[in-house]
Amino acid sequence: MIILAAIISALAAFFLILLVAVYFQHVRRMSIFYRLRRHHVIEAGQVMEQPYLERIRRWLRKAAAPIAEHGPIQALDFRMRQAGIPLLGGEFMVLLVVSALAAFLIGWMLTLELATAFLLGGLVAAAIWIFVAWRAYRRRNAFTEQLGDCLTTVANALRAGYSFPQAVEVVAKEMEPPISDEFAQVSREVSMGVPLEAALEAMGRRVGSADLDLMITSVLIQREVGGNLAQILDNIGDTIQERIRMKREIFALTAQGRLSAWVLLVLPFVMALFMYIFKPEQLMILIDDPLGRMALMISLFLELIGYVVIQKIVHIDV
Repeated sequence: MIILAAIISALAAFFLILLVAVYFQHVRRMSIFYRLRRHHVIEAGQVMEQPYLERIRRWLRKAAAPIAEHGPIQALDFRMRQAGIPLLGGEFMVLLVVSALAAFLIGWMLTLELATAFLLGGLVAAAIWIFVAWRAYRRRNAFTEQLGDCLTTVANALRAGYSFPQAVEVVAKEMEPPISDEFAQVSREVSMGVPLEAALEAMGRRVGSADLDLMITSVLIQREVGGNLAQILDNIGDTIQERIRMKREIFALTAQGRLSAWVLLVLPFVMALFMYIFKPEQLMILIDDPLGRMALMISLFLELIGYVVIQKIVHIDV
């Protein structure tokens, strides 16, 4: 039984390492792709060959087929799109379950304790969810950083005689991800017969940026009542650039407070690790004694409150 579990855990670990390697290979190749595309070495419609990635995608697609039509899984498709991860919701769930199972088996083989194995599997699953949330947050911020230049590009295209859908295609071809990906999606939807208003609103829901919502609202109002759209977009672009400048300045001024929050959160665990290494008998008092466990719970609760309060202080909406 132990030998079989060791073989299974080794295979699961190998599969997990292979997925991570393929993902980073995909990121590197796509970076090369966009650099070559920017210098017109390859056309925008070309696709670079990625045989290993495609094999894994086919396997994930087959494994995810039984759950792909469920409502929560389809909602997860939208989340993957927000994070810019080239997976569908069902494929991501299969990858999540396989990774958590591999971590569970590895933890079980190393410790022979089910509680520790379950904890390790749960931590791996939580880490993957946190990674997705971080990717979505980073992609939204990158989109906002590019939005000012995007509006300038659209306004200049409109002054040159382009229609708004043609200006959207210019952004999709000339700018870099993530904003080029989203505008390319709008262009594809419009070419397939989706109304421009609906395509823009769908992009606003995907990105979740207040600055983009401001641009979309202005475009929709202009299409209803008329006006100089190029001038409107220039004004919005100037406003967005000023907001970005203020956010960067506030980010720099609140760096000390944010660092204090992380030190407050991490320092007790670092001290606990040092105590476990050098004076484990003192640390075990907090675990073995009922009053010690109560003090530990109260301390963790107060740590969390302090972190949340500091985050509220340093987080300033612009």
